[in-house]
Amino acid sequence: MTIAVGDTLPDVALVKATADGPEQVQASDYFADKTVALFSVPGAFTPTCSARHLPGYVDKAAELKAKGVDEIVATAVNDAFVMGAWNNASGSEDITMLADGNGEFAEAVGLTMDGSGFGLGKRGQRFSMVIENGVVKELNVEAPGDFSVSSAEHMLGQL
Repeated sequence: MTIAVGDTLPDVALVKATADGPEQVQASDYFADKTVALFSVPGAFTPTCSARHLPGYVDKAAELKAKGVDEIVATAVNDAFVMGAWNNASGSEDITMLADGNGEFAEAVGLTMDGSGFGLGKRGQRFSMVIENGVVKELNVEAPGDFSVSSAEHMLGQL
């Protein structure tokens, strides 16, 4: 079942990419007591994700924070080393990378996709959420192959 507006995020482990290496975090603790703009991509370094999705959040970070977002989080079914390298290559210190290496977060929120036809295996769909104190306030799920409602620009209009 897909997560919905008003639902509490499932309490699964994610791995934060840090300068000191991977750091495991629990969703219930990590998303508590703050407003988070979260976006999920099918994969770090993939074309749309690298050319449009991540750069949009990097470019709009100050505007999102001015509208009450405490933290901007990117997640993908990649390991923390890949997510950290992607942030170093194309991101910024304004973006926190949370790796969902085993796809447990994507599975728990009901937003997986099968990218086997492209050699990607099971991944998370492209989506975004506004999360307040662990509760989904906005949910934007892209149709396959689309990129619009999960963008930073769209999220700005929701805040």
